[in-house]
Amino acid sequence: MIDLKKLSVLAITALLVTAISGVSTVAGTPKAAATTTSLTSLITSLINSVGDDAFSTIDLTALVSTITSPLSTPLHTSNAAARTQSASSSSGTSAQHYGPYASGSPDSGTCGNNWADDTYNRHFTVFQNNDGSLLVVEQFKDGNFSTPSTSPPNTNQSPGACNTSPTGSGGTVAAGIQGSFHGYFVIPIPTGVSQTSHSQFCDASTMSNTDCTTTKFIDSHFTPACYVGGTGTCPVTTFFFHYSAGDQQLIAHEWQNASPDRGGNTGDIRSA
Repeated sequence: MIDLKKLSVLAITALLVTAISGVSTVAGTPKAAATTTSLTSLITSLINSVGDDAFSTIDLTALVSTITSPLSTPLHTSNAAARTQSASSSSGTSAQHYGPYASGSPDSGTCGNNWADDTYNRHFTVFQNNDGSLLVVEQFKDGNFSTPSTSPPNTNQSPGACNTSPTGSGGTVAAGIQGSFHGYFVIPIPTGVSQTSHSQFCDASTMSNTDCTTTKFIDSHFTPACYVGGTGTCPVTTFFFHYSAGDQQLIAHEWQNASPDRGGNTGDIRSA
């Protein structure tokens, strides 16, 4: 799948090998790393101030305003497509919110299989410094998953089955398991790429929210296109996802899929 929502253990291996804070991968192919900027430092500080779980679901425009002493009250506007929220701060950092955009996708595990199908709402917040530097945070809110996935390869290996062994000797997850999740992507925008659209649609080119993806939002709002399914010059550098499931006869109920700088992969959603 080109526009993966989650990144596999292969991504974490690539991050550790290259000794950087984060490298996005799709199907195990490493992507270029983004240079650390003052915006990435600010976002890291915000994440550390509230924790990964809260950062996944919090109103980021309100958060950046609180942290950096706002000059003015955030502006709230809305239309039939999506709600936009913006804020400015005394530090010269502004934040513009886009979404929510209803979405769904198969969920990939550490063995390369799709272990569940997900539904969730995408939210994008574009941060800009007064020096023109840009960064996008994509949040995944109101997430729900169910097993098995309907998209091959849809084996019953649990999401963490290959976390420590690439041969797939780990756990399995039964059909009919349901749970919830949330998470986020951090996507620094490189020098030379500018925001050319402030459309409230996920896809600014077609003015549509249908089948919203990271690629559609980034590459229709910024020029030149830089995400390109995760293979471009603005890949995901930091990510975090937290899954929870009730009893359902599971032997593991919590799964964290994250880049090394956010703690890496831990736990599992596992029946056996």
